[in-house]
Formats: sequence, C-alpha cells, structure tokens
Amino acid sequence: MFKGTLAITVLNLAAIPRRMGSSLVIVIGIAGVVGVLISVLAMAQGFLDTMSHSGRPDRAVVLRGGSQSELASTLSRDQTVAIADGPGVKTDEGGHAIQSAEMVAVVTLPLKASGTDANVTLRGIGPQALELRPEMKLIAGRMFQPGLRELIVGRAAQGQFKGLDLGSKIAFRDNDWTVVGVFDTADSHGSEVMGDIDTVLAAYRRNLFQSVTVMLQSPEAFEGFKSALTADPRLAVEVLSEPDYYARLSKQLGTLLKFIGYVVGGIMAVGALFGALNTMYSAVSARTVEIATLRAIGFGALPILVSVFVEALLLSLVGAGIGAFLAWLFFNGDAVNSLSGNFTQVVFRLDVTWPLVGLGIAWAAVIGLIGGLFPALRAARRPVVDALRAQ
Repeated sequence: MFKGTLAITVLNLAAIPRRMGSSLVIVIGIAGVVGVLISVLAMAQGFLDTMSHSGRPDRAVVLRGGSQSELASTLSRDQTVAIADGPGVKTDEGGHAIQSAEMVAVVTLPLKASGTDANVTLRGIGPQALELRPEMKLIAGRMFQPGLRELIVGRAAQGQFKGLDLGSKIAFRDNDWTVVGVFDTADSHGSEVMGDIDTVLAAYRRNLFQSVTVMLQSPEAFEGFKSALTADPRLAVEVLSEPDYYARLSKQLGTLLKFIGYVVGGIMAVGALFGALNTMYSAVSARTVEIATLRAIGFGALPILVSVFVEALLLSLVGAGIGAFLAWLFFNGDAVNSLSGNFTQVVFRLDVTWPLVGLGIAWAAVIGLIGGLFPALRAARRPVVDALRAQ
C-alpha cells in the first residue's frame, strides 16, 4: 500500500509542469492570502510590542480617579507632592523621590511620507525623567534647559514627521520651540516630543498636571503604594503599574488590527479555496483515464486519494512560502504610525515573527486540504468503467 501510494504520488507531482497554468492559480491565491494575513498581523504585533516595552513593573502611573488616559486626567501640585511621598517610592542619592509629574498636549506635525498633518504627543517632563526612564538615551544634541522653549524628540518621531531635525524650530502656542536633542527608546515614548514641564505648563496656561510616574523600590512595592494612595481621601486617584496602563491603552487598537487581519485574510481565503477546488477538479478531470487505468491494474482508492491531497497541499505550501517571504521582504521592520489611546500617533515597526509565519502556513495547509478533499474523493470513488466510458 505504501509503495503504491508513493508511486502514484510521485507520478502525479511529476505531471504538475504540464498543467502549470492551473497550478499557479492555487500558488498565487494562497500567496496573496498568507501575505496579507501576515502583513496585517505583523502590524498588530509591532504595535503591541512597542506598547508593551513602554512599561516596567517597578514603575507606577497615577491618574485622576476614573480617567482612562492622561488626556482625561488632572492632578493638582499638592496631589503630585503627596503621590511622590507615597510608600515604596525609590529615592536618589539626595533622598529625593524618583518621579516625574507630567502633562501631555497634542501638537500637529506633517508626515514625511504624505505631508498630511498628524497628531503628535508633546510631553512636559520633570527634571528626573531620564533617571526615571533609563531606557531613554540621548543620541544627539543635549538635554533641554529648564525655563527655555527647548525640546528633545524621539528618534522614531524624527523619522516619521517633518521639522524635527536637530536645530529645527517648531511653532505652537504662538512661540517657536527649538529642537536641541534627539533620544532613542524602544517604547512608545520614542514617538513623542518632550520639554520642561514648567515651561510647557506656562505655554498652555495651565497649572494642573495630568499624571505622575514614579519609580518603585521593587515590583513588590506596588500593592502597598497603590493601597496607600487609593485610601487617601485627599487624592481620589487611580494607580496602575506601567505595564497595565500601556496594555489598557493598546488593547483596543491591537484587537482591531487583529480582527481586520483575520477578516480580510478569511475573505481572501474563501476565494483561494474556490480557486484550489476548481484547479484540483480540473486536474482530476484531466487525469480521468490515467486514474481509471491505475485502478484497473490493481491500485486502490486510498493511494489515489492521497496523491490528490499531496498535490493540493504541496501547491498551497509553495504559495504560503512565497507569501510569507514577500511579507517579510517588503514589510518586516518598516516604520509605520497609528493612533494610540491618547489619540496621538505612535510610531512602531512591523514585526514578521516566526509564529506569524507558522500561522500563515497553517492557514495555507487547511485551504489546501479542504481544496483537495472533494476532488480527491471524486477521483477515488468514481467507478472505473464510468471513467473510461466518459473518455
């Protein structure tokens, strides 16, 4: 049985070049399905990875109670002082709490790719912000000076938006702000521009902060810090670990991107499935006499069934390989931007990972097996006499 199955399968595969045109229908259709599926899911993966890298378990974000994001939060100066004095907050060598009371605003900058305006986060940060976030590294220029209208910009933002070169001036709030430094970081802060908190507050004529981020002595200190702050009637705040905060911001968009990927991929998969069915039916029809002859000389239905399945599966896997390669070639590592939970642009890179490639291959295998099922059953079940008479 095994030798017979192998012999018929090899014979069947050797005939593929003679029906190359119809075989390419399966290959191209599957390549399109897998390429689109992997590309869209790579976008979702890159966005979620960027947001997840924005959080450390030993940092906590404090917002006004009931706020879903920084834009909806307000905190008074007295509240920020009380938050910094909370239990478990790490201090520097001078005994000062490592924290940053911050505000965020939305500024409009043109995209390099299209020239259209996009929302970018302007963040006012405190003097200990770089100590609080050691992953942020200045790679060009210098740090802004307190009291001056100076900015540092993320390298990711610099790559996507116009006017952020070192020494450039950005006009907002009726003043020009000078870009004096560029920093690099793997998280979502790389999509932002930052300035001195007091200067930014003055420019926007505000006296309220929007969040406080603190460095904790350890991740285990979070629960005690949270309990103390939420129990304080003066504060009325919500306390989140930084990973939880950014996971909440990214959940909705990440889910949407995955949904789009599966829906679009599913619609294309249906088209590819019908293409595979049509191609395999044509292949079986063209081999009617051959199959009938094999049956007549003693080969059973199972070897013929397997040979059709193998052909459909092999063509699908070839298409999956081409689609995955093209997705990796054209999209892996490409920088794109999308709206975050703060309604500002987050710059991230598409990430074509091995699990996504495996998922695409699995989809292709399922399409190939289903596409070969009915033609294979038809070839195996058709009576020999009827097949010969039909010719």
